[in-house]
Amino acid sequence: MGTYETLFAKSIQDPKGFWGEAAEAIGWHKKWDTVLDESNPPLYRWYQGGELNTCYNALDRHVESGRADQVALIYDSPVTNTIEKFTFRELLEQVARFAGVLSSLGVKKGDTIIIYMPMIPQAVVAMLACARVGAVHSVVFGGFAPHELAIRIDDAKPKLLITASGAVEIKRLIEYKPMVDKAIAEAHHKPEKCIIFQRHLVKASMNLGRDLDWNELMASAHPMGCTPVAATDPLYILYTSGTTGKPKGVVRDNGGHAVALRWSMEHIYGVKPGDVFWSASDVGWVVGHSYIVYGPLLAGCTTILYEGKSVGTPDAGAFWRVISQHNVKVMFTAPTAFRAIKKEDPKGEFVKKYDLSGFKALFLAGERLDPDTYHWAHDLLKKPVIDHWWQTESGWPITANPLGVESFAIKPGSSTMPVPGFNVKILDPSGKELGANQEGLVAIKLPLPPGTLPTLWQAEQRFLESYLKPFPGYYFTSDGGYIDEDGYVFIMGRVDDVINVAGHRLSTGEMEEVVSTHKDVAECAVIGVHDNLKGQLPLGLVVLKSGADRESEEVRRELSQMVRNTIGPIACYKETVVVKRLPKTRSGKILRGTMRKIADGEKYAMPSTIDDPTTLGEIETALKEVGYGTKQGE
Repeated sequence: MGTYETLFAKSIQDPKGFWGEAAEAIGWHKKWDTVLDESNPPLYRWYQGGELNTCYNALDRHVESGRADQVALIYDSPVTNTIEKFTFRELLEQVARFAGVLSSLGVKKGDTIIIYMPMIPQAVVAMLACARVGAVHSVVFGGFAPHELAIRIDDAKPKLLITASGAVEIKRLIEYKPMVDKAIAEAHHKPEKCIIFQRHLVKASMNLGRDLDWNELMASAHPMGCTPVAATDPLYILYTSGTTGKPKGVVRDNGGHAVALRWSMEHIYGVKPGDVFWSASDVGWVVGHSYIVYGPLLAGCTTILYEGKSVGTPDAGAFWRVISQHNVKVMFTAPTAFRAIKKEDPKGEFVKKYDLSGFKALFLAGERLDPDTYHWAHDLLKKPVIDHWWQTESGWPITANPLGVESFAIKPGSSTMPVPGFNVKILDPSGKELGANQEGLVAIKLPLPPGTLPTLWQAEQRFLESYLKPFPGYYFTSDGGYIDEDGYVFIMGRVDDVINVAGHRLSTGEMEEVVSTHKDVAECAVIGVHDNLKGQLPLGLVVLKSGADRESEEVRRELSQMVRNTIGPIACYKETVVVKRLPKTRSGKILRGTMRKIADGEKYAMPSTIDDPTTLGEIETALKEVGYGTKQGE
């Protein structure tokens, strides 16, 4: 295997050669005419003329090549006290049968289907069955509010909607069916049928004529083979929040996606066929699509579908139990999950109960990994803890420490090197490329590698406006950051996380790094709030560790001094508010923008992705107590 430098250089100088070679690891129904179609820049297409089936590559191929009896999927659900294992053969039988169900209901290649399900095996079966028949799935995070589901129904116009009767969030039961009924009533587009998987924990009422029972359909279904699709045909639509409030439907194609994910499993995560890979995310997010369902199965790995949390199901040792019990080699989750464990078990006592000798590496992404959490996890596990950075749009990592190629020394705060295929540059606002250690806007030189979004669902103009027009010849990531003298990439957060204090542009991410190193701080966010004199001033919101019995005033003084010592008086960091918890999305991102609006007294909409709406009320109360203006959220 070539070193990182060799591989990276080839991927940028000869992308056709590089990705043509990588595509040999995938089974093709018909080989491509051209690896990279450059005829219509800035819209590039990979593997033009090629035909394949993603489900065939994820399941049938492994059954045919001798992996039929290897476990493909482990369903681990502490909330229902269930562990279930499916071999590649068993999973294929379920998927082929459900593909038969879809076909019997008139689903054809190119039709869209919305999947609104909890973390249960049927969600994976539904996704793969859509891929098998050539239908385009759009997974909507289970538990999203009816209005948000209705917006996605109207945009995707699904022929069918697939759901389950409900889910358990730690101990709280969430019924899905009433939300589905409300969403369909609100939506202008009406799916022809709804397929409902009835779980033992809650029974859903059925609408006669529209609703069909999953188990009844499966009992009479005939298994179905794979429908070849064009490499450039869409595999799925995944909605990500847009600045206008209308979600953006990120499209993923079949060919580039299969090649990129298969390549990433071996070269980035360092896993081989037969290894156990665990991504503690949700199938409703891009991480769940890429690294619970498609990536591990394309690579012939065993994947874990975990219906639980990092704490509370039942305790802060939940992750260590799963790693030990299922012999996980590599895990991927969000930093917020580790901050939750750190808060509950600051000394890491739970780790001692489990054998983690087979565990090789922890990958974190979804939000900046603050150096304090990095050091805590690294010191506790004594294994590589790797921060890597990517987006819903990219579909797979843009920067990482590529374990399967070459392991680099870690610099806390950096997501290491650009992944082969991603020509990462730092630009100033006029589009000029900046040098080492100069902070600016993070962009990727076109063409983007396979697996990245070719467009937005039925919104090509919006795709161009959002990503390609701000800096012609580049994809604009909307993140700020810099590349140091060794080529390490530092992502400092969304561009709107840069605040302007008396004309000085300062990164709130940098201040968070300092604040998070305080011995009593479990978690923090720094936001820019309006100030009549200086334009904006930083405000810290911190959650203290369990057992930290400190006066807020004392902590506030210490943090102010720490930021002053590290960044300088220019940061003007004086205010800190101690809160019980920070509001987050269900994927673990802290809702900084919403908190900023609350602090500035602006109207705000309740984010559809919020994990627990009551956290915003707590933030409002805490900010009011120290004199920040608030208005009721819309």
